[in-house]
Amino acid sequence: MAAEGTLTAGDYIRHHLVHLTNKKQESIVDFSVINIDSVVVSLTLGILVCFFLWRAARQATAGVPGRFQAAVEILVEMVENQAKSVIHNAQSRKLIAPMALTVFCWIFMMNFMDMIPVDLLPQIWHSAGPAMGFKDYLRVVPTADLSTTLGLSVSVLLLCVFYNIKIKGLGGWTHELVTAPFGTSKNPVWALLLGVVNFLMQMIEFVAKTVSHGMRLFGNMFAGELVFMLIALLGGYAALSLGGGLFFVGHLIAGTVWTLFHILVITLQAFIFMMLALIYLGQAHDAH
Repeated sequence: MAAEGTLTAGDYIRHHLVHLTNKKQESIVDFSVINIDSVVVSLTLGILVCFFLWRAARQATAGVPGRFQAAVEILVEMVENQAKSVIHNAQSRKLIAPMALTVFCWIFMMNFMDMIPVDLLPQIWHSAGPAMGFKDYLRVVPTADLSTTLGLSVSVLLLCVFYNIKIKGLGGWTHELVTAPFGTSKNPVWALLLGVVNFLMQMIEFVAKTVSHGMRLFGNMFAGELVFMLIALLGGYAALSLGGGLFFVGHLIAGTVWTLFHILVITLQAFIFMMLALIYLGQAHDAH
């Protein structure tokens, strides 16, 4: 056991995995608990993303674009091409394509918070928070919070329901729920049984897609956050041990390599989430 008052590696990681909340969580599922840090960081980044996209649109020129305009135009063209490939309704793309662009940029920025040194913002909060009466916890990667990623995936689900009803009509979508994927029968008894089975399969599909959509992003970002914490511990051991030179070298090498690799991870995860959202919305436009 560690001596009393000594911060162990486990204590360090557990502390960094606790959210700043409005109240103590009393059960595993407690919808009254709000992760204030995730909400504040995600909303702040969302506002910044919308502001920069709005600024790019306002400052766009027909001549030779600057670097900022060129970067935004590349993103817009990429998202537009992906939207056209899966959503063939031009009217729907007027809403879905800008939404997909915003989601990609927003999730990328939330993922990018993982690139900030692990202890930088929490240490600032540690210095100012308790003095101001705040709790001494802060997590700054919203996508490493399951409530954030599932909230995003549920939002995609609600859009899928909206477009299913808009494109197919309430009656058409209801008919699809009880006739796909196994079809129906002219026999009333078999038609009823197939209807129940089809409906259950459709519900399982919606739930599975929604849960996996959110869990995929959460799992990757949570794992990345843990790796950065372990790398930070190497730096801590280097500072505390007499022969810490080897730990310090390992800290620098591991931190540099993982940071470079993680740039690809955070970009890829934002792209995957956006593409799955487009695919699911495209499926909502297609009849079985």
